[in-house]
Amino acid sequence: MLFASANAARRALSFVQHRVDHEDKSRIYVLDFIHNPRLPETPISAWTAFTILLYPSHCFPFAKQFWQHTGEGVQSRRAEYCRQEYEQGALVERSVADEFLRQAKGPKRYRKAVRSLDSATSDGRGDASPVDGLTDVDRARFLEERFGRNLNLEHADQAKLAVRRRIAGSLTTDTELHNALSLSPDLSRTREVAGFSIDDVYVYPCGMNAIYNTHRSLLLARGPKQAICYGFPYIDTLKVLEKFGPGAKFYGEGDADDLDDLERRCEGGERFLGLFCEFPGNPLLRSPDLKRIKKLADDYDFAVVVDETVGNFLNVSVLPYADVVVSSLTKVFSGDSNVMGGSAILNPDGRYYETLKKTWQREFEDRVWPEDAIFLERNSRDYVGRIERINKNAEALCERLQAHPRSKQFHDSRGLTSS
Repeated sequence: MLFASANAARRALSFVQHRVDHEDKSRIYVLDFIHNPRLPETPISAWTAFTILLYPSHCFPFAKQFWQHTGEGVQSRRAEYCRQEYEQGALVERSVADEFLRQAKGPKRYRKAVRSLDSATSDGRGDASPVDGLTDVDRARFLEERFGRNLNLEHADQAKLAVRRRIAGSLTTDTELHNALSLSPDLSRTREVAGFSIDDVYVYPCGMNAIYNTHRSLLLARGPKQAICYGFPYIDTLKVLEKFGPGAKFYGEGDADDLDDLERRCEGGERFLGLFCEFPGNPLLRSPDLKRIKKLADDYDFAVVVDETVGNFLNVSVLPYADVVVSSLTKVFSGDSNVMGGSAILNPDGRYYETLKKTWQREFEDRVWPEDAIFLERNSRDYVGRIERINKNAEALCERLQAHPRSKQFHDSRGLTSS
């Protein structure tokens, strides 16, 4: 399995090794692939490194669990680009690169003959015998020009900044990237917390990766404590809380009785890492009592993490009640089904803000592939208008269903009102 981060691959290694028989542990390992030091650096060289997790085939279910629940696996556009780089010799296993650098840096009389970029191709033949019609010089030029044509790093950085501003609520105008960043912040829609800024917004390759890293950061910041899953969630959220760290207390109903039970446990001395919930829930659309949850969190010292994917910040304002707000950017925010993304937002007014901020500064890795960032920025430009249309369509659908005779019969039979 492929990972864009060496750290993530080693977490996967640990996860799988802890779940297999002793004799299999030594057969599970990682290999790092980095830029070939024989070739000149390009603006995208730092992005093309990846790590492979290798394991016996019967260990696949455990590797799959890590990949599925954490969202740490390599994304498709990055994988495609890195495959091309590897096939052209631009990416090599780290030990090969280290050996080349050792030879190149040693005393001249001890150096082995090292082929130069201009004199030989990767199979030892000179420029007169190119491989696949490309010499090493051709390859180097291809790497430099391909990035300039297709993946402008400057535009990718600007795209990520624009995406973060949209998540923060300060960029709501549908306009081209070069105009968007020059606009004054939309203060009417910026997150309603004192001291909040886009520096509190972190973007991830997918929504589950934002949730997984939020949970991981809480464990690092607050120590190993059991988490709370409140309400019936997107299934991988529960699996992350159960399989990483000391586990989770699952309150599937997500109602007042569940909060009563939680309060009794806390009064009895139980302590928790944090409460994870969705507002509203997916797919049951129940909205937890965030005011009461926040009071319990303040009284009994646990964090609150709210997933706002379904509600989205234009419809609901949950940051004042949470320490961290997470969201999938793949669905409504992007709206075009051709890119994935996720986000985590820290509440600067939260009781754990300073500790979590330091943890994020130490642990956060920007792994959003430049092409993905460009697609995500382009897709999200009409985010506000799209949400307005969704709201109108949802209301019209609701009114139509409420007016249906079978809906009236259902409510009458249970003594309910149609509202």
